[in-house]
Amino acid sequence: MTDTNTALSRVFCAIDTTDLDHAAGLAKRLGPGLGGVKLGLEFVNAHGPAGVRKVAEAGHPIFLDLKYHDIPNTVAGAVRAATGTCQPFMLNVHASGGRAMMEAARDAAASAAHAAGTAKPLVIAVTVLTSLDRGDLDDLGFQCDVGDLVLSRARRAFELGCDGVISSGLEVPALRRSVNPGLLVVTPGIRPVENRP
Repeated sequence: MTDTNTALSRVFCAIDTTDLDHAAGLAKRLGPGLGGVKLGLEFVNAHGPAGVRKVAEAGHPIFLDLKYHDIPNTVAGAVRAATGTCQPFMLNVHASGGRAMMEAARDAAASAAHAAGTAKPLVIAVTVLTSLDRGDLDDLGFQCDVGDLVLSRARRAFELGCDGVISSGLEVPALRRSVNPGLLVVTPGIRPVENRP
């Protein structure tokens, strides 16, 4: 990111497509000052690291939105591979993966970046998927409100040295009050009006 004091520099454009030419062309058209572009499972499964590097040629920082969640050793290996081959500005893990998994991701990002001679990607933790509500949490065996679980997971991620969290924009004030005033919070999913249900 170039200037974190502008509103545009805090925006990442989600490029959710399997069309490589469209993705790379869109990244080029976005222009300077943008915080970066977000590439997720759909794009990465279609094009892998080579596709990520192609989009990165536009010069925007890359948020690799793959939401790693597995045993610590597997997540560490995935983060090392992504850091070495894609050199993302930021990547994410599920906080529900637990302490050892988040620590493994954090350490793997640092060691892989050091080995490659690149900047360490920010490792941010997904607190609770924004598609889940209280009924979903009940089904999953969590007897608490979504907001309480978000705060609990964010506190743990912050204590373990994650660089930030992902949560709904509605939870940002509570996160800043209860976890840390300077906590990096990434809020997803602002859709153009014409694409809203």
